[in-house]
Amino acid sequence: MSLLPRIVGHRGAPRLAPENTLASFRAAADSGAKAIEFDVALTFDSRPVVIHDASLERTTDGDGLLSETTLEALSGLDAGGWFDPAFAGEVVPTLEETIDLLNTLDLDADIELKPDPGREVETAQEALRLAKTCWPKGKRPPVITSFSRVALAAAKEENPDWPRGLCFDLLPDDWSEAVSALEVALVCPNADRLTVDQTTTLLASGLEIMAWTVNDVEDAQKLLQWGVSSLCTDTPQELRTALTQRNLV
Repeated sequence: MSLLPRIVGHRGAPRLAPENTLASFRAAADSGAKAIEFDVALTFDSRPVVIHDASLERTTDGDGLLSETTLEALSGLDAGGWFDPAFAGEVVPTLEETIDLLNTLDLDADIELKPDPGREVETAQEALRLAKTCWPKGKRPPVITSFSRVALAAAKEENPDWPRGLCFDLLPDDWSEAVSALEVALVCPNADRLTVDQTTTLLASGLEIMAWTVNDVEDAQKLLQWGVSSLCTDTPQELRTALTQRNLV
């Protein structure tokens, strides 16, 4: 069994609801997605929350840096109105709230660690420690992914039993050494920069591949034919329907 399902909602279903919110995760589940990818970073007071950017302006009505904002201050911000007035009042969810909802919706997860520079180890430790305490017993563990090798190394130390995945834009020259050192089972490449030869080499090394961000049906079919196992997409509702019609899900 693959570590993740064929289709993974990128920050939920961000074409249907504001990204990285509980509303987006519900929309992904309603669209038929069986797993979501979401980003975890730390507030000023070291609380793991679900947000992508280091700054607050793009996805909330606040401003400044997340790393300079307490959880209490963050919880008062609107993380939905920028997307559509219908989502006004959505908040930046905590990791605990997100895991609770995953359990309710029976969604698998790719937890991407998004540490600020200098907080790579702390981010991994705080996120993993919290996730371990509230992850439901018997539920398939999340995959812990990151572009940060330091964060993945810390995740390996904190909870070696949970699978890890290395993210990258362009396949690094030392990918094999990194995969071995971090003991990752999954790689997460930029789909636009991945080649068929790279895919063949990665698969021959025993790795699973989740490509991002795949929104075009023809691109999705090509990647699946190459052997990519999972597709991280902004449009899980559309991609799932199209691939089901082609017997690819």
